[in-house]
Amino acid sequence: MQAVVLAAGKGTRLRPLTEDKPKGMVEVDGKPILTHCFQQVVDLGAEELVVVVGYEKERIIEHYGDEFQGVPITYTHQREQKGLAHALLTVEDHIDEEFVLMLGDNIFQANLEDVVNRQREQRADAAFLVEEVPWEDASRYGVCDTNEYGEITDVVEKPDDPPSNLVMTGFYTFTPAIFHACHLVQPSDRGEYELSEAIDLLIQSGRTIDAIRMDGWRIDVGYPEDREEAERRLQDEREGAQPSPESTSEASEG
Repeated sequence: MQAVVLAAGKGTRLRPLTEDKPKGMVEVDGKPILTHCFQQVVDLGAEELVVVVGYEKERIIEHYGDEFQGVPITYTHQREQKGLAHALLTVEDHIDEEFVLMLGDNIFQANLEDVVNRQREQRADAAFLVEEVPWEDASRYGVCDTNEYGEITDVVEKPDDPPSNLVMTGFYTFTPAIFHACHLVQPSDRGEYELSEAIDLLIQSGRTIDAIRMDGWRIDVGYPEDREEAERRLQDEREGAQPSPESTSEASEG
């Protein structure tokens, strides 16, 4: 399976951290955000990384080169920041099978493999990792509605009046059918080509999209405080995985 990682954003809300580097190169727990992303999709079995770059793209290309842990990297260039559907279309010529899509500004510690496994079962045309958030926060995200079978029936981007508190997290699987939908998308009120609109077109055409509830956590690193929170959680998990001196001593005595 191929993996597409979107990493073209300027990260204006992360300034001053992004004044001289793209958002994906901001370090979290000693590594760029993109390294966390690449590691996770490689661990999931990705055989090629297709990375969409834009702002300060040279920093990404110089850092990673043409492979990550032996997995080849192909770069595409989003010349203008016109939304996620616009970014996704830059990879169309490089994708010929079902693929993972990951937004390159998220830190995940969650059940990503469940999404990939659902796609491989070929029971759905796409699968998304979704999470419940407080109702007052839902309008910050792409909001999903689902039916009794856990299939997504509607997606609305950053609505003023959210139909639910179930939101997309930035981790998806698709077939190449998503590209045709992206070509049909018209600019939103924000002037962007929204991925949520392309997803809605897929649903209207009769495609099945499964919602996989998140087990774990993720942080969208949009602000400096989000970076700090992601670092704290990763460090807490790492320390929690290390045996205490007492347990080490007990094991050696046994």
